Amino acid sequence: MLIEFLDFYRAVLLRKASGLTIEQLNATTAASSLTLAKLVRHMTLVEDDWFDYTFAGQPAREPWASADWDADRDWEMTTAVGMSFGDLRIHFEQACERSRAHVSATASLDEPATGGNQSDPVSLRWILVHMIEEYARHCGHADLIRESIDNRTGD
Repeated sequence: MLIEFLDFYRAVLLRKASGLTIEQLNATTAASSLTLAKLVRHMTLVEDDWFDYTFAGQPAREPWASADWDADRDWEMTTAVGMSFGDLRIHFEQACERSRAHVSATASLDEPATGGNQSDPVSLRWILVHMIEEYARHCGHADLIRESIDNRTGD
């Protein structure tokens, strides 16, 4: 059930950003600088960070490994500007596939994370629940942004 909810929100995020031009992907609403392109790119990083780095203990992969996070804490969002939906989607789907592979290779959801900077190791179950919360929150943001672009609503 956790995996199904996570996959549902992954799909919702991509549906919100699909079929838009680069200009529309980078449109903002109200006083926010948040865009659909930035949300998809951010969640690509979040997938790799929680599943690859924190859970599996793998080193950060590119493009995250060489990013200058000290100079730009929102590097993944800053670099989303101008990216096409096709490019955003490919990177996002690859990250999600890596995440799914970690989950399917793990015998128990209670398996503790082996990497990251966690002072108290978290379990795979905790990561899955956290990811569902993260997607739910950002899909809400995506709802507002998409509706402001072309009045499209719903998941």
